[in-house]
Amino acid sequence: MRSEQSDREVIRTRFVVIGSGVAGLWTACKLAKHGKTIVVTKRHVDDTSTNCAQGGIAVAVCPKDSPALHARDTLMAGAGLCDEAAVDVLTREGPGRVMELIELGAQFDHYDGELHCRREAAHGQRRIIHAQGDATGAEIQRALGVAIREQKNLTVQEFAHAVRLLVVEGQVVGVDLIDVEESRQMRVLADATVLASGGFGALYTFSTSPPVAVGDGMALAYRAGAPLQDLEFVQFHPTALSTNEMPVPLISEAVRGEGAVLLNSNREPFMAKYHELRDLAPRDVVSRAEFAEMKRLGSDYCLLDFSPIPPEQMKANFPHILEMLQARGFRVPEEPVPVRPVAHYTMGGIATDLQARTPLARLYAAGECSNTGVHGANRLASNSLLEGLVFGARAALSAEGETELAEGLLRKAADLEDEPLPVAPPEMAEEVRGIMWEHVGIVRTREGLHKATTRLGEMLTRSHEDAHEGPTAEEAEAASMILVAYLTARSAAWRTESRGSHYRTDEPETKAEWQCHTRLTRGPGEKPQFSRMPVNWQAIRAAN
Repeated sequence: MRSEQSDREVIRTRFVVIGSGVAGLWTACKLAKHGKTIVVTKRHVDDTSTNCAQGGIAVAVCPKDSPALHARDTLMAGAGLCDEAAVDVLTREGPGRVMELIELGAQFDHYDGELHCRREAAHGQRRIIHAQGDATGAEIQRALGVAIREQKNLTVQEFAHAVRLLVVEGQVVGVDLIDVEESRQMRVLADATVLASGGFGALYTFSTSPPVAVGDGMALAYRAGAPLQDLEFVQFHPTALSTNEMPVPLISEAVRGEGAVLLNSNREPFMAKYHELRDLAPRDVVSRAEFAEMKRLGSDYCLLDFSPIPPEQMKANFPHILEMLQARGFRVPEEPVPVRPVAHYTMGGIATDLQARTPLARLYAAGECSNTGVHGANRLASNSLLEGLVFGARAALSAEGETELAEGLLRKAADLEDEPLPVAPPEMAEEVRGIMWEHVGIVRTREGLHKATTRLGEMLTRSHEDAHEGPTAEEAEAASMILVAYLTARSAAWRTESRGSHYRTDEPETKAEWQCHTRLTRGPGEKPQFSRMPVNWQAIRAAN
C-alpha cells in the first residue's frame, strides 16, 4: 500500500530485523517461525563483521572447562564493569545455543571425534571452537544464510538503509528505509523491531570492520530516545596486518595461543615487560604495549613471529591466514610479519536488559550494537559470536510475545509525516575517521579529546542546520557517523580515569568512583545527557 502523505511504499510485517550478521540472522530465523519477518541490510547479506571473524566462539563445551570458569575469565577481562547476571546468561546458555547452531548446519572442526578447542589470550582454558581453522565467522554466515533461505516467512531486503525509527504514542512501530538500488522510499510497519546492526569499528581510519560498521543502528536508537551505554570502550585488536587496506586484514589471536610471539621492530620480544601472561595478556594490554614499543623505537609497526609454530600445524590450523599472508608476499613462517593494533570491536551500544529489551516499547537490540554489560570495559576474546547467539535468541523470545499493532496505531504510523533528517556530505566520513584514529584511539589525552569533541560538535551542528526530508542514504549515513563519533568522544572525555580499553595518559589510574557504566540519553540538538549506572544494575533492579 501507499502512504496518503507521500508516494512511499508501506509494508506491513510482524517483525523487522535490522542487520544481517550472526545476531540479526539468528534472531530472524527464530522469529520467522512466528510470523512474517523482514531482514534489512545496508549492502549484501554477507557484508558483515561476522563473515570476517576468524578466531572462533568461546564456549564451555570442552573437557576441563565449565560455564563458571568461562564466567570467571570474562569478568576478569572486563576490568570491573561486567554485569555478572549478563555474564552468567552468556556462559550458561552459550553451550545450548552453539549446539542449536550445529544442528542448523554449522560445521566446526573436530579432533579425535570431539570439537577441537583452542586457547586465546586471557582464557584460562582451551574453549575456542572454530571452523576450517580460521574461517569461523564465514562458516556461521554460510549456515545462517542457508537457514534463512529455507524460511518461508522471511524476506531479506538488501541495499536498504534504515534512516528513522517510527515512534507513535511512545512505541516503536517500524522503520523508514531508503532502497538504494531502486531509489525508492519504504516504510516498514512492524509489531517488533530488532536492531542487530553491529558496532562502529569503521569509524576509525584503520579497522578490521567492514565499511558498513559505522554505528548507524545506535544513531537510530539514540534519536528515537533509547539510551546508549559505555561508548568509550572500543577494543583494538593487536595483530592486524600493517597495511593501508580497508578493512585491514586480521591475524587471529589464536596464532599466539599456538605459540606465535610478538617482537618490536628491533626483533626483540617485549611482552614480558608489560604483563605476566606475556603474549596471551588481554587485548587492551597487548595493544598498548605495541603502541609503547612503536613510539619508543619510532616505528609504525611491530612484528609477529610465526616460527615457534610447526609448519604443518600452521597449515592445518590457519590455512586462510597463511594464504592471505603468502598472497601479499610474506614468507611465513621463515620471516616475521609486520602488525599493528587497529580498531576491532565496540563494547558499548544500545542499553538493553537481559531480555534484549530497550526502554522503548517494541524495540529490541542484540549483538555488537547492544550493551547488556556482558563485556564490561574489555571484551574477552571470542565472546562476541556467542553474544550474538545467546542474546539474539533472547531478543527473538521477547519480540515474539509482542501483540499486534492496533488498527488506529497502524494508520497513524503509515501516515506519520516526515521530519527533516540530519545530513552531511559523504566526503566528511574520512575526516571523522581521522579524528577518531588520532584523538579517540588506543591512547587518549584530555587535549586530544577536547579537539575531537570540538570539531565533531561543529560537524554535528552543521548536520542539523542542513537537515531536510529527502536525504540520500550516503548523506544520512555520514550524519550518523558524526553523531556516533561525537557521542563516543564525549563519553571518553567524561570518564576521567583509565580502565580496560579506555586509556588516558592524563588520567592513568583506575578509580573506584568510576566503577560504573556511562549512560547517555538524547538532549536538545542530539547533545548527550550523562548519568552513571551501577555495575550489576539489572540485578539491583530485580531485587527491588
